[in-house]
Order: sequence, then structure tokens, then C-alpha cells
Amino acid sequence: MEPLLELLREAGQAAIGLFTLPYYYVAIIMVWWHVRANTKLQRKLYHVRLYSSLYLVVTRVFAGIAIGLILSLVSVGIGSRLTDSTLVCIWIGMAVLALFRLRYICFAYAAGALGVLQVVLSWTGIGEEGSLWYEPLQTVVAIDVPSLMIIAGLLHVAEGIIIRVQSGKQAIPLYFEGKRGNPIGAYSLSGVWPIPLLWLIPGEGAALPWTPLFGMTDHVASWGFLAFPLVIAFSERTTTKWPEVKARSTGNLLIIYGVVITALAVGAFYWSPLSLVAALAAFLLHDGLMHLSTMKEAGHKLLYANDRAGVRVLAVLPHTPAVEMEFQAGEIITKVNGATVRTKEQFHVALGLQSAFSKLEVINREGHVRFIQRARYAGEHYHLGLLLAPDEDAEYVASPNRESLWNYVRYAGIKRRRGQISLLQEAINEAAAEVEKAVAETASIEEQSSNEIEEAPPVDPGLPPRGMKK
Repeated sequence: MEPLLELLREAGQAAIGLFTLPYYYVAIIMVWWHVRANTKLQRKLYHVRLYSSLYLVVTRVFAGIAIGLILSLVSVGIGSRLTDSTLVCIWIGMAVLALFRLRYICFAYAAGALGVLQVVLSWTGIGEEGSLWYEPLQTVVAIDVPSLMIIAGLLHVAEGIIIRVQSGKQAIPLYFEGKRGNPIGAYSLSGVWPIPLLWLIPGEGAALPWTPLFGMTDHVASWGFLAFPLVIAFSERTTTKWPEVKARSTGNLLIIYGVVITALAVGAFYWSPLSLVAALAAFLLHDGLMHLSTMKEAGHKLLYANDRAGVRVLAVLPHTPAVEMEFQAGEIITKVNGATVRTKEQFHVALGLQSAFSKLEVINREGHVRFIQRARYAGEHYHLGLLLAPDEDAEYVASPNRESLWNYVRYAGIKRRRGQISLLQEAINEAAAEVEKAVAETASIEEQSSNEIEEAPPVDPGLPPRGMKK
């Protein structure tokens, strides 16, 4: 019992030390920044937000605490050979990678890059004693890559689970520009979670009655905890799948990815050449998941584009009549109060036909027709809480790819529509302006001619012809 109490004492001291480090607060700021950016994007696109910023920040912080607690308990049976300098390298690595691709703000990318860099330094001898870069690079050379990889694998298993549980419910609708320039609906599944992690390491602490995995060959006498705050991030978009289906699919792939990386990390602990394989796999397999997701989207029917049969439901706002009426994203409204609707304007006018009652005919996701009716009350959302798929009036669409941190800050993930339709409209406007100018010039010439005729002096009739009687 005494070793466990000593271990708890070590964990408490490490937890206090965790909140003295800046990294966890940086992670929380990243959560807030991500949530605020998404909220601004929603307001710009369709002038309303689905969830409050405070709600999203709180739920993600508490979800991160839950993940950190579970993984900290797992570390008691695994252990590692991490150091404070390893933590610094990870955060520097994520910051540098984010300058090239925003999706590189990920522990797996940073850990994989550090693992590959360590092998390169070992092969080239740049990091050897006596070299110019010995001091700064010695930290990278001393990193225990298997320890990093096993944390990366377990983090992605936890990330896959939290995406399955949380991201499908917190997905936000977006407007995109389609291949032909017309706006289409989509869903964004994204999130940032701060992880307050405590990891078991060799140190002057508790003597354990068991031997952790990473202590089997070192004969470590005592163990302590290292405060290791991290951040995990995820971003995915879909135009051809329901949000909950996309969340389950992506979550499952991340769980499989995490298991593979964890297995390679354990193998690298016993056979060091696998460290390079694990580092490369962490980077390349993660990129492969992104490309696999893109391939799964290609060639499938768009679920959130307007349909000739009626108006498409893109999203249902929380705490509105549409929730009580059990609307779902992707359903098509064909009739409202007996009137056929094909556009947002027709939908709005048809709702106004009955101020106290609404009756709608809807085609659900399975293609079956269902009828919905409900009384309307003062103060309720004027569209019953339905967010409809975008039409040609959409002024803004989300950027298709926020590649780097610089572009994210510069463009905030949004752009004005300048597709084929916008260019055609500009051409029409220019032609109309030219016609108006020509009409104005013609009117000016005619007015000038009439003024000249009015101002001309009277013509002298002269003498009458010969033979004409006076």
C-alpha cells in the first residue's frame, strides 16, 4: 500500500508542476481560437451559430482532462524514458510544422519528424561531439523515439474514440463552392483538445511492486511522473456522408492507426531499427488517412446540394421547433402549407400563409415521404430553426483548403464567391452598364438635335412662282 501512496504523492506533485508550465495554457488558447474562428465563419456564412463558444471550449477541455487521466493511468504499466527537453522539442516541432501545413499541428507528425531527424543526425554525424551544432542537436539525439511513438499511438486511439463520441454531435454546416461554381452544403468535423498528461518515468520517487514495460531492461529502482501537457487536433469535411457516419468512419480509422503505431513502438523498444519505421509510419500513415478520406468522398452523390424536388435541409438549429419536428440534415421539403416550394423565397412565403400553423411534406433520407405539422408561436425562429442548403444568393463560401498557419490567419477560412457564376454575373453587369451608357448617349444626341431644331431661325418663303395668282 505504501508504494501506491508514494506514487499518488508523486502524481500530485507532477500535476501541480503541470499547471506551472505554459504549454497547457497555450493548448487551451488554441481551443478557444479554433472555436472562435468557427463561430465567426458560421456567422459570416449564414448569420447564426449552432453552439456557444463557451459550451464548446468547456466540453473540449473536460474531454481532454478525461483523456489525460486515462492515459496517465495507462502509463503506470508502460513507463517511458522521456525528459523535459523532449517536451520542448515536441512543441517546437508542432509550431514549425504548422507554418507549412495547419494539419501538422499533431503530436504524431512532430514525433515522426523528430524520429526521422534523429536518424539523419546519427547517420551524418552532425550531432556528434565537437560539431558546430552539437549543443542544440544533442537534445534531439537524446530523445527516446519508442517512448514518443507509444504516446503518439495511444493518443490517436483516444482521439478516435472522442471523435466517434463528440465530433458527430458538434459538426458544423458550411457552404462550399462546387466544381461548376455553384454553392453546395457540407459538414466540418473538427476539434482541438488540450491533454494534461502525466507520464511515468524513472526518477527519485516510488519503488513499484511491478515492472513497467519500458523498465524491463533498465532495472530502474524508483519511478516518478513527468508533466507532459499536449494538444491533439482533428479536422475533416464531408459533402457525401452524414456527419455521424463520417465521425464513426474516421474515428475507426484513427483507432486502427493508433494501434499500429503503438505496436511498432513496442517492437522498437526491443529492436531499435524499428524506431525509424515507426517514425516514418507515424507521418506517412497519417497522411495516407487524409488521402483515403478524400478518395472516399470522390464520385459519390452530394447530400447537401439543392434538389429540384424541393429545398434541402442543411442543418437543424438546437432548441428550435425543427428539433421537436424531428428534422434531419439532408431531408427535402417539397410542400409547405399546401404550396410547392423550390427555393428559399418560396419556402419563406409558404410559411407565411399560415401564421399559427405549419404543415410540411418532406422526403426523408431513405426517400420516403412523411408529413409534419405543428402549431407556431410568437418569438419562434422564422424558418422553424431550419438552415437550408445554399443557393445562388450565397455571398461567401468556406475556403477549400487552409494550408498553412499564415493562410489561416490571413483568410480566416472564408472567401467571396468568384466562380463561374460570379464571373458571368460580372459580365452581365458590365453589358448592362454598356447598354445604359449607349441609351444615355442616344438620348443625349436626340435631345441636342431637338434643341437645335427649336432654336433654328424661320426660313424666308421668298417670291411665289410665276403665274401664281396673288
